Amino acid sequence: MRHGFYSILNIFGLAVGIGFAFLIGGYVWSELQVNKSLKDADRQCLVQSKWTDPNMGIEITTLGPLAKTLAEQYPSQVANYYRFDGITSTVSKGDKLFREGIQIGDTTFFSMFGFPVIDGNASTAFDDPFSVVITAERAIKYFGRTNAVGEVLMIDNFSGGRHGFRVTAVLEKMPDNSVTKLTIGMDNGIFIPATCLNFFNRKMEAWENPYIVSYIKLQKGVQPKDLEIPVAQILKTHAPENIKANLRVNITPLPTYYLESTNGLIKKLLYTLSFVALFMLLMAVINFINISVSKSAVRIREIGVRKVLGSLKPQLIFQFVVESVILVFIATVLALILYEAGRPFLSEVLGKNIPQLWHFPPVFIAVVLLFILVLGFAAGIYPAFVLSSLNMVGLLKGSIRIQENILLRKVLMCIQFATAIVVLISTIVVSNQINYFFSKDLGYDKEYIVSAQLPREWSAQGVQRMETIRDQFLGMPQITDASLSYEIPNGANGPSFQVFKSGSYKSQAISIQSLRTDERYAETYHIPLKEGVFFRHSNEMYDSSRIVLNETAAKALGWKDPQEALGKQVRIGNFNDAFTVYGVTKDFHFGSMQDAIPPLFFMHVKYMKEYRYFSFKLKPGNINSTIDALQKKWQALLPGSAFEYSFMDDALKKMYQTEIQLKKAAMAATTLTLLIVLLGVFGLVSLSIYKKMKEVGIRKVLGASIFDIILLFLKEFIIVIFISFIIALPVGYYIMHEWLHNYAYRVGITLQPFVQSLFIITLITMLLVGFQTLKMAVTTSVRTLRNE
Repeated sequence: MRHGFYSILNIFGLAVGIGFAFLIGGYVWSELQVNKSLKDADRQCLVQSKWTDPNMGIEITTLGPLAKTLAEQYPSQVANYYRFDGITSTVSKGDKLFREGIQIGDTTFFSMFGFPVIDGNASTAFDDPFSVVITAERAIKYFGRTNAVGEVLMIDNFSGGRHGFRVTAVLEKMPDNSVTKLTIGMDNGIFIPATCLNFFNRKMEAWENPYIVSYIKLQKGVQPKDLEIPVAQILKTHAPENIKANLRVNITPLPTYYLESTNGLIKKLLYTLSFVALFMLLMAVINFINISVSKSAVRIREIGVRKVLGSLKPQLIFQFVVESVILVFIATVLALILYEAGRPFLSEVLGKNIPQLWHFPPVFIAVVLLFILVLGFAAGIYPAFVLSSLNMVGLLKGSIRIQENILLRKVLMCIQFATAIVVLISTIVVSNQINYFFSKDLGYDKEYIVSAQLPREWSAQGVQRMETIRDQFLGMPQITDASLSYEIPNGANGPSFQVFKSGSYKSQAISIQSLRTDERYAETYHIPLKEGVFFRHSNEMYDSSRIVLNETAAKALGWKDPQEALGKQVRIGNFNDAFTVYGVTKDFHFGSMQDAIPPLFFMHVKYMKEYRYFSFKLKPGNINSTIDALQKKWQALLPGSAFEYSFMDDALKKMYQTEIQLKKAAMAATTLTLLIVLLGVFGLVSLSIYKKMKEVGIRKVLGASIFDIILLFLKEFIIVIFISFIIALPVGYYIMHEWLHNYAYRVGITLQPFVQSLFIITLITMLLVGFQTLKMAVTTSVRTLRNE
């Protein structure tokens, strides 16, 4: 309390570091709890597919019958299974209409995962083919209450039909898990039994279907690698030749799957944030030690008096360590307050709810107390030894000047500045990469494009009806173009097919991803054509035998020049027809830039008779009024269907959600890192000024200018910053090089982030030191020269 300013500075700086470390710790802890609430979580696994050609299938699904066959043929190793076919459809109750993610799954849903219900009976919930289980959130959404058993929801199928599904159970609030939220952006809350698959014209028991999400529960003591031989045997017996030759099945434990999903970005995010939090805590402790040692000069006589009165060295060490622990305790209490205050902000930044303090297990209290003791001891032991080792007589005379171990202090400052520079470099590079995603030419024009999901009627009549409705939308003055398609450029690619040139062997086929669109798709998205036309000229009739390739697909099929591909015929999968290449588009990014642009081919929706989206190219102007007009037109042309739209920019943000979270977290960490560094600099400069008041007075008497005095204090920090930059440069380069290596398309690491970081740190430090020194140099009077 005698030195309140420095105490507040020390406590607040330490509290900020501890508070941020706790916040990141809370986030990491909550991420590690994902899937832990599932029944027998340690034995739950996702069956994943690894294809020799990534374009042949997707990683998170596998062959429809595989999980069930494993459980039936190897019951000593597989205890249970659950599979689902994920769809989206219109769900309605009266005038409430929404597009919903739906799982059509096995009736083992409850026995497999043990999800608790708040209304209904889990054991009989799926007895009726037209029963539905919903989450508490969906119950409130449609019925305004959670006791909704017996109510009926209307669900549309893909043939223009609609059927009532009776609610048989309502689930409790779902904790984070990889069953109802398998991927980023997925949040399924409606579950219906596989016995109604025929209503949606879906099949789950076909070995040719590699798009079924499958889970298995292992028997106790069984490891995922123990299933390698059974899986290989099943594939050898049942899988089609082209699949068994190219498929390797991975059995992935669910907690591992969650951390490793999206190319391990979640795991890398946790590691990155944890290291940043630890470094920030380290910097806060360094500040604490530096200020504590520097402040010791004002306690010399106190220590001398204590020694004269009989205090022994161990007693003095104990006193100063206890003081340190008390300060850390106060800082920790303040940090817990900062935790609750900062929790909503960081939850929004990271896109995930950080738990409140009382949600942690009781052991958290012991962890905090241990943290206080360890940190208090670590931060206080060095100042304690320095202060307790001073000579008694010299202390009382005031003739001792504490040797602060300048080298150690400068090393600690170097660590601080180097950490701040690395964090700043990382933030700039991450920001540049994220900005690159949204500024790079994607190969199509995403501006002013709105997409909305359609009710399904997958038939020739249904496609014809949608094309008629599309043309009516085109008549609106606010719309420049519109297109009907199964896919939009949001990373949710369509199925892959084996494609080979007509006249060549089927064994020479390559896997190419399909896009099912109408002839207006390229014009709506402004996808340029290298050669030919997109399906047909404006005065031509539709020809079902035509397809369009992208450049990569044309090269993969052996045509070096897109012009060579025009008019050539290819065979696709098991289709009997031969298809003629009628156009070749320039390559464009349909998915994330983590991956190289794959080979793609466009097939007309009239041939496949499957569609999901209308895409509208809007005219610039008053977007709100345009959306209102579009909604009214939708309600008139598609009554009973929900108009739930999204802009293409929003779809891209979902695709890069983890990277955007990392960017926001990095910016928040940079701000707090700079705050802690500057608090340390502020405290050290203040103490240095305090101890050099007489020196400054003498220099002024001898004619030193204010600039000379500012330079006196500034040069020490400038030298330390320069050394820190030399240390941070290779560290920052290595970290960012490794991070960028995950992206097929990335920015280069130039000098810009390094120079910017050095400039920002140097400028802020100069302003802070200069301001404090100037204030002292102007106010220092001759009274500071008198002897006590």
